[in-house]
Amino acid sequence: TSKRPGPLAISSSYSFFSYLVRPRHKEEVVLWMNTVGPYHNRQETYKYFSLPFCAGNKKTISHYHETLGEALQGVELEFSGLDIKFKDEVLQTTYCEIDLDKAKRDAFVYAIKNHYWYQMYIDDLPIWGIVGEADENGEDHYLWTYKKLEIGFNGNRIVDVNLTSEGKVRLVPNTRIAMSYSVKWKKSDVKFEDRFDKYLDPSFFQHRIHWFSIFNSFMMVIFLVGLVSMILMRTLRKDYARYSKEEEMDDMDRDLGDEYGWKQVHGDVFRPSSHPLIFSSLIGSGCQIFSVSFIVIIVAMVEDLYTERGSMLSTAIFVYAATSPVNGYFGGSLYAKQGGRRWIKQMFIGAFLIPAMVCGTAFFINFIAMYYHASRAIPFGTMVAVCCICFFVILPLNLVGTILGRNLSGQPNFPCRVNAVPRPIPEKKWFMEPAVIVCLGGILPFGSIFIEMYFIFTSFWAYKIYYVYGFMMLVLVILCIVTVCVTIVCTYFLLNAEDYRWQWTSFLSAASTAVYVYMYSFYYYFFKTKMYGLFQTSFYFGYMAVFSTALGIMCGAVGYMGTSAFVRKIYTNVKID
Repeated sequence: TSKRPGPLAISSSYSFFSYLVRPRHKEEVVLWMNTVGPYHNRQETYKYFSLPFCAGNKKTISHYHETLGEALQGVELEFSGLDIKFKDEVLQTTYCEIDLDKAKRDAFVYAIKNHYWYQMYIDDLPIWGIVGEADENGEDHYLWTYKKLEIGFNGNRIVDVNLTSEGKVRLVPNTRIAMSYSVKWKKSDVKFEDRFDKYLDPSFFQHRIHWFSIFNSFMMVIFLVGLVSMILMRTLRKDYARYSKEEEMDDMDRDLGDEYGWKQVHGDVFRPSSHPLIFSSLIGSGCQIFSVSFIVIIVAMVEDLYTERGSMLSTAIFVYAATSPVNGYFGGSLYAKQGGRRWIKQMFIGAFLIPAMVCGTAFFINFIAMYYHASRAIPFGTMVAVCCICFFVILPLNLVGTILGRNLSGQPNFPCRVNAVPRPIPEKKWFMEPAVIVCLGGILPFGSIFIEMYFIFTSFWAYKIYYVYGFMMLVLVILCIVTVCVTIVCTYFLLNAEDYRWQWTSFLSAASTAVYVYMYSFYYYFFKTKMYGLFQTSFYFGYMAVFSTALGIMCGAVGYMGTSAFVRKIYTNVKID
């Protein structure tokens, strides 16, 4: 009886050294044991030897985390102790024996009942195997004891690895179970640079539904841009004509005339927003998240980041730290325009807003991971490294950006003067209230991305490698255009109702997309996955909250920036007394 796991992918890599050093005949090939855990809970992983497996008697090799991303993602490579040499075939050989007492049997039975499977690496190629299986009645449990490795090589490169699990042995207390392995080498035509292609799933990611959703979103963009252009150009032309007509009236006619519309709030529209310190910090952080998303997607399109363990996370951390001046520039300049004086406090809040949110969530989940003894528990040294990046890289770069922003574009050069006394906001219909506009503003942006959300969620929470970053870039562009169009229309209606509180409204109406994404994550959890347990559930909802909040801040900043340009434009083109 044999069971071969399919080419499902969790993470994979080929290290920098594999480009420099090619294995020679009979040179050692290391089989690393990574983690073991329940199939349905992808993030709930433990060290391979936390189950009572035995190791081969070859001398131990220690492994260190090659990158920060690898450490944060809970990669725990341990040497298997198996003696494998390049192109050297090994017939079935026993490498160790397990003395199966009651405690060890219970551990294996628990693992089999929960569908535990393990991951290994040979030359940075991932391999998966299952721990064992139960009979149909669920009374007897069996352990797979024979690892049959088939390794493909092209020249002096390992390009393919397959594992077949055999040797089904019933778990009976107080017995000895012999663990064995064999290695077979075969020539392969697969090129070294194409060796990860077998882990990709084109039938899933390039399905017609994916193409249709992109086309659908693209048509929505064309429709929205056309609608916004038509409505605003026609309406604004009428508004300008009416206002220029009013200019020609004498004072008596103007006083008797029925003045209304967005021109009436020209003395208040550029009034600083409430809580300018928090607002400018959010805008700066949103601009930085957009920059990070844009750059990381471009890097992922150019480089195959999925081929290296933790490389996507490492790239995102590096790019986030490097783009800190963007945060400081936009946050600092906006705060200066709004007349803020506590700019150092604003800089600190802007710099640490996102890191504090991410680290706070990670810290909470880390406690649960430590309680579970999971491999996802972040080592203390890694925590210190992340804190050092925050204080010694992100903060100084943010300071540079803030100083540049305040000095280069911190002057409040608004097209209209701000009145000393705020104008009272008139009564308006319920659907024109900012709260209603905020709730409705996120529906269309969410509609343009929710199919892509399914593919992204599946690649992160299930066993797929996301590699279609061209799709992701298109969706990001579509999301930004839809968000800007929606917030401009919302702001126009708000100003037309003579309500000048457009800054927070434009930000929150765009940011409300995040609420719909988080609501979708609940649907995905209950209907698309079979996750269970405190650790996996807290991990899922904790990091989905972080993802949704970051997406909301980014959408809010994009919406505000687009709306701000629109507001400046319309008030520049109208004559003000």
